[in-house]
Amino acid sequence: MASSFFFSLVLFSVSAIFLQGTLGEIVCDDLPTEVCSFSIASSGKRCLLENFENNNGKTGYQCTTSEVVVERMAEYIETDECVKACGVDRNSVGISSDSLLEAQSVSKICSPACYQNCPNIVDLYFNLAAGEGVYLPELCEKQRSNPRRAMVELLSSGVATGPVSSENIHGAPAPASI
Repeated sequence: MASSFFFSLVLFSVSAIFLQGTLGEIVCDDLPTEVCSFSIASSGKRCLLENFENNNGKTGYQCTTSEVVVERMAEYIETDECVKACGVDRNSVGISSDSLLEAQSVSKICSPACYQNCPNIVDLYFNLAAGEGVYLPELCEKQRSNPRRAMVELLSSGVATGPVSSENIHGAPAPASI
């Protein structure tokens, strides 16, 4: 049963790539959920797997277009090899920088198999890390030389601290909630 699912997935991926070549365009909303995550539309925007509740009350999944534009990359469906090498899950809904706090996740992203061969996934995690005030190349270098120390430094950097301050970026108190 698993081999027939794998065969179907491979056949579908090949068909999607062939269809992309003949039509010349990737539209996230037209992609099957199995290849949605870590894909980039012809417009350069990332594809995003989202869930919804259907009429029967069951959770369904759909591929949508995010507003995030990837510079220097478009019309791209991530390979299964990169998904495996980077330790990411194509079936997860959304993505979080929380994975940067897990030593095993950082190790996979920073591994040569991922970091040197999977620019799409590395770009995504580079931006997630930057949003948390972390420079991914530096984190990967520290992770390669001393994994335990890299995680201690990351945790002590304030990236993983508690809730957001009540002051905004200009130093003024945040508006009161109603």
